[in-house]
Amino acid sequence: MPGQSEITFQLLDGTQAEAHATELQALRAEEWEGDGSFADRFRVLRRQPGFVLAEARHGGYLVGYAFGMPLRPSTSWWRQLTTPLPDEITAEHPGRTFALVELLVRASWRRQGIAETLHDLILADRPEERATLTVRPTATPAQHAFRKWGWRKVARTRDDGPGSLVSDVLVTTLPARR
Repeated sequence: MPGQSEITFQLLDGTQAEAHATELQALRAEEWEGDGSFADRFRVLRRQPGFVLAEARHGGYLVGYAFGMPLRPSTSWWRQLTTPLPDEITAEHPGRTFALVELLVRASWRRQGIAETLHDLILADRPEERATLTVRPTATPAQHAFRKWGWRKVARTRDDGPGSLVSDVLVTTLPARR
């Protein structure tokens, strides 16, 4: 397998990301079976103010991506928590929180530092105070990586619907504003 030095990384805004939607959806379907909602969800998310996509490619081959956007004051991000949190954690205002919605690396390219580079790239120059994400409690490698990168669990959330899965809600402080 080629090394990370042969991988290129780039940031794209929502308009630029539109051209890559089919390729992102194919990678997502390859790695996460049974999620047919990606295309519709991605179409909505990439139109949000401040949306950003980080891509990792080997040649023209997509090996990983991460995307997210700032949370709005009216966000539903904190609404399905299994235990209520104080307002000082859940209250949003412009510039408070960036949501890292997805971070995915193709299985055959994992354990090469690609996820960490995507993570660092997408968060490097964010003006927000903090970032948040959700991760399944059973996703042990991801849980370990996020802890190593400075994230901490603040809550659990549950998707809509009976028998829905739970996720841990993690947060991290972003570098001070310049």
